[in-house]
Amino acid sequence: MYSSCNLSAPSLSSSSPISREFSSLVSVSGRCNTKKLSGVVSNSKNLRAKNRATSSSSIIAHGKAYRSSVSAVLTDDNSATVKMEEDVENIGLISLDPALEAYKDHFKYRITRFTDQKKLIEKYEGSLEEFAQGYLQFGFNRQEDCIVYREWAPAALEAEVVGDFNGWNGAAHKMEKNQFGVWSIRIPDIGGNPAIPHNSRVKFRFKHSNGVSVDRIPAWIKYATQDPTRFAAPYDGVYWDPPPTERYQFKYPRPPKPEAPRIYEAHVGMSSSEPIINTYREFADDVLPRIRANNYNTVQLMAVMEHSYYASFGYHVTNFFAVSSRSGTPEDLKYLIDKAHSLGIRVLMDVVHSHASNNITDGLNGFDVGQSSQDSYFHTGDRGYHKLWDSRLFNYSNWEVLRFLLSNLRWWLDEFKFDGFRFDGVTSMLYHHHGINMGFSGNYYEYFSEATDVDAVVYMMLANNLIHSIVPDAAVVAEDVSGMPGLGRPVSEGGVGFDYRLAMAIPDKWIDYLKNKEDAEWSMNELSWSLTNRRYTEKCIAYAESHDQAIVGDKTIAFLLMDKDMYTGMSCLTEASPVIDRGIALHKMIHFLTMALGGEGYLNFMGNEFGHPDWIDFPREGNGWSSDKCRRQWNLVDTEHLRFKFLNAFDRAMNLLDEKFKFLASSKQFISSTDEDDKVIVFERGDLVFVFNFHPENTYEGYKVGCDLPGKYRVALDSDAWEFGGPGRVAHDADHFTSPEGVPGVPETNFNNRPNSFKVLCPPRTCVAMLCRLAPLVVGPAKLAQNEISSQRKSYHDEPVQKLVPQMGALEDDTVQKLVPEMEAPKGDLQKIEPETGALEDDAVQKIVPETGALKVDPVQS
Repeated sequence: MYSSCNLSAPSLSSSSPISREFSSLVSVSGRCNTKKLSGVVSNSKNLRAKNRATSSSSIIAHGKAYRSSVSAVLTDDNSATVKMEEDVENIGLISLDPALEAYKDHFKYRITRFTDQKKLIEKYEGSLEEFAQGYLQFGFNRQEDCIVYREWAPAALEAEVVGDFNGWNGAAHKMEKNQFGVWSIRIPDIGGNPAIPHNSRVKFRFKHSNGVSVDRIPAWIKYATQDPTRFAAPYDGVYWDPPPTERYQFKYPRPPKPEAPRIYEAHVGMSSSEPIINTYREFADDVLPRIRANNYNTVQLMAVMEHSYYASFGYHVTNFFAVSSRSGTPEDLKYLIDKAHSLGIRVLMDVVHSHASNNITDGLNGFDVGQSSQDSYFHTGDRGYHKLWDSRLFNYSNWEVLRFLLSNLRWWLDEFKFDGFRFDGVTSMLYHHHGINMGFSGNYYEYFSEATDVDAVVYMMLANNLIHSIVPDAAVVAEDVSGMPGLGRPVSEGGVGFDYRLAMAIPDKWIDYLKNKEDAEWSMNELSWSLTNRRYTEKCIAYAESHDQAIVGDKTIAFLLMDKDMYTGMSCLTEASPVIDRGIALHKMIHFLTMALGGEGYLNFMGNEFGHPDWIDFPREGNGWSSDKCRRQWNLVDTEHLRFKFLNAFDRAMNLLDEKFKFLASSKQFISSTDEDDKVIVFERGDLVFVFNFHPENTYEGYKVGCDLPGKYRVALDSDAWEFGGPGRVAHDADHFTSPEGVPGVPETNFNNRPNSFKVLCPPRTCVAMLCRLAPLVVGPAKLAQNEISSQRKSYHDEPVQKLVPQMGALEDDTVQKLVPEMEAPKGDLQKIEPETGALEDDAVQKIVPETGALKVDPVQS
C-alpha cells in the first residue's frame, strides 16, 4: 500500500501525563495501595473491560530508563524487578550494531514499555495469549442455553441489540452497561433453539450524548453482508454460527516452514479470468494449482478482512473479524486455506492494523461519536486521522484497542489456520509523521526520536510475541519503507520482532530505470548496491513489482517494457519485434536478478509472472463500474502460441532452482564483478554462480568469471533457452572447467578476489546460473533434475552475507539516498565478510574500525 515516493507532519511529544488511575494506585514510594485500579480487570473471565489507557507510557518519560513505578505494581518480588532492569541494560540489538549505542535510552524505554505492558496484561488477564481471546467474550458467543452479546461502547447512554430475530425492535432486548463501558445481554434460547438464527442480520443500536440513536455493525462481528439487490447498500452484521454439519473441518496440517519464502501475492476477488468477483472456492480449485505448479511455497492473500469499498484493494477495513463476503463465507475461506495446505502452500494474510476505514455506517468508526480518545478505538483530532489515506488511526495505548487488535490476530490464526501475516502500513505506525513527505536518509536519529510512535512500536512487539507464541513457525512480514534498524530482529533483542521486511526500494529502482534511463545508462554498480542495500541479520523479501505497481495510473514491468506492443506482438506465429524481444529478455533478467540478489525471500504479484498486460482498475464510478480490468487473463498464458508462456515458464524454473539449491536461504553472497563497460554483473549465492549481461548488443565469448569452488561448471538455468523464448545460444551440456587464480589465500592476487575462474558465453540481455557439479543437469521450464554435488565441496551456509555497514541503516527512498563518502561502495569488487570476526577478507584494502563499525578505506575508493 505504500510507496517510498510519497513518504510528514509535525512530530508529537511522546511523553504523556500520569493517568488518574495510576496516580490513585501508586504511592510515592512505589508500593501498591489497596485501592483497586480503576478500569482494570482483575479476572479476565469476568470480562470487565478497561476504559482507560493503562500502559506504562503514562509514567515513564520519553528516552529515560529509570525505574518504572509500574514495575513495583507488577510484582512483589524485588529481585524480579531488578532482573528485568538488568536485562534492559543488555540489549542484543546494540551488540549486533554498536552504532545504536547512542540511542540506548530509546531502546531501554521501549523495552521497558513492552515489558511493563505485558506484565500488566498477565496480572489482570492471565496471559497475553488469554488476553488475545477476546472474541470468546466480546461479540456474539453461543453458550449452553443462550447467546451472550457484549460490546465495548463507553460513550453510549443506552444500547440494545436489533435484527431479523426481533423485527428490528430492540425494546425487549435492552443491554446493560458495566462500570468499564461494556454493554452486555443474555438472550435465552427459544424452544431449545438459539433465539438468533444462524446467518441472520443483527446490529448494535445505541444512543449517544446528543440523544440520537444509531445502528452500527457490532465491532467483533464475524460476518457482514450487503443486500445484492440494492446498489451501494449498507452492510449488515450477520450472526454466524453454522450447525456442525455445515461447519468446515480442517483436514490438513500446516506445512512446515520453508527455508526461504517464495510468496505469491494474490487477490481472490480479481483472480477470475471473467470480469466478475471470484470466490474463495474457485480460487482454491482453479488458482492454487497454478501457484503450486510455479513452485511458490507461500500465498499471501489480500483483502480478506471485510471492506465496504471494493476499490480500496482491501486496505480500508470496516469489519476486522469478518471475511470479505464478496467472495464467500467463512467456511469457504477455510476450504481455501485447507486446500493450500494440502498442496504444501503456506498462507499469509495481509492484515491492516495501521488504520481503519472512516466509514461510519459500516465500520468501526461508527462507534466514535466525539468521545475522548480513552473511550474510543481511535485517537482524537489530527492524531486520529491519516490525511493521505482518509482513514482513522488507532490509539495503541488503549487497553481495549490492544485487546481488539491482538485478539484479531489470534482469531485469524486459530479459526482459519493462517500461517502468518504481512503487516500493511508499518511505516505509518512507526512514526507520528506516518512517513508523509519523508525521505529517509539513513541517519539513525530519523528512526529513534520523539517522532517515533512508541505506543505503536510496543503494540507490534506484543503482536509479534503473541503470533510466535501461538504459531512458532509463523512468518510475519513488515511493509516498511523507512528501514528502521531492529524491525526484523526478535523482541528478546530489543527488536520489533518481524521475520522479514519488504525490500521496497527495489521496485522503485527498477521503475526509475525503466522510465528514466536508456539501456546504456544502466549502472551495474548502482543496481547491485540497491539490491544488497539491507541490514545484516535482518531478512528482506525482495520483489521487482507487487500490486502497488499494477494499479491504475501505474504500469507493470511488462507494460513499461512493451506497452501497446503487448496487444499485437505476443504471438509466436509472427517474428518478435525489437520491442518484444527486449521486453521479454529484460523481464526475465529483472525478476531473476531481484530474486537472486535482493533478499532472503521473494514475492510476485498474481499475473506478473507471465507479464499480464494492462493495469488493475477496480469497478468504480470513473470507469462505469466496469470489472474488465479487475481480473486475470489466464487464457493468455494458457494459449500455446502466445509468448506469455515463456515468461511463466521462466518464473517456474526460477522458483524451482531455489527449491533445489536453496540459494535464497544461503548466507553466502559475494559480488565479484560489476563491470560498467561490459554491463555485466557476476556474483555467487549459495552453490551457484550468476552471470547477468545487460548489454543490449555485445556477446562475450569466453567471458572470464571468478568463482570460489574449483571444478566443473554447467548451466543450471539459462534465460536464453528456447523454452523461455530465447534463441538458445548457450550450450547446456558444455563443461566449464576452472583454472586457479593467483596465490591461494591471498585475495589480492586472485581474479576479482576469487581463487578460481572459468569462462562462459554471454549473449546480450541474458542471464545464467552455473553450478559446480559432477552429474549432468537437465534444464527446462518445468523441471531441474537433481544433481550430485562434490562431497569435498566446502559448505558456506553458515557464513554471513555482506550487507550494509551497520550505522547506515537500510535506505529505502532512492530519490534521496546518498552514500557517506568514506563508506561508499567500491565500484568493482565487493569483499566478503569473515564469519569469525566480521572483518573483510581483503585486509589490505578495507578494515572495520572497532569503535564505530565504520569501514576504514585505504586507499580511498571511488
